[in-house]
Amino acid sequence: MSRKRFTDMNCPAARALDEIGDWWTLLIVREAFYGTDTFTGFQERLGVAKNILADRLNALVANDVMMRIRPRPDVERYAYTLTDKGRDLLPILVALMQWGDRWVFGKGAEPLRLVDAKDKAPIARMEVTAKDGRALAIDDLRFRAGPGATPDTLRRFAEARAKRRKRTKWDGRQIC
Repeated sequence: MSRKRFTDMNCPAARALDEIGDWWTLLIVREAFYGTDTFTGFQERLGVAKNILADRLNALVANDVMMRIRPRPDVERYAYTLTDKGRDLLPILVALMQWGDRWVFGKGAEPLRLVDAKDKAPIARMEVTAKDGRALAIDDLRFRAGPGATPDTLRRFAEARAKRRKRTKWDGRQIC
């Protein structure tokens, strides 16, 4: 059974998941952050089937998350390196790792620690912040249609606003 694609969704999360949303893909990117750069290295470290690894590496290259380079002109094998687009996945992986440390492994059982290379101190916990640096929780956010919103997205947001207004009338809570 083939995986559902989200190319028709007008949603940055859904479209990003089309490019990097399966576990092997993110684990390959994680390994690239760790310094792995060869097919054999990825295969040995992840234990992924070669056909799956080849498929995911090809997709990462096609989506400009990684690029293939020849270490030397006389070498038939390629090395893989993250592009700027791939390196921009760092906050996502760090947030996912920190979530796993908290909710999967628990305090004191973290399998890995991320430290600042300069001072060797643990990095701060990832959080969503306002322009002024304040930490924001979900109740502090409002989702709004952006300049790339399709008519369907605009309709969905209008419907959600109407529902919030209706709820606000009967329970007095300000939602949006």
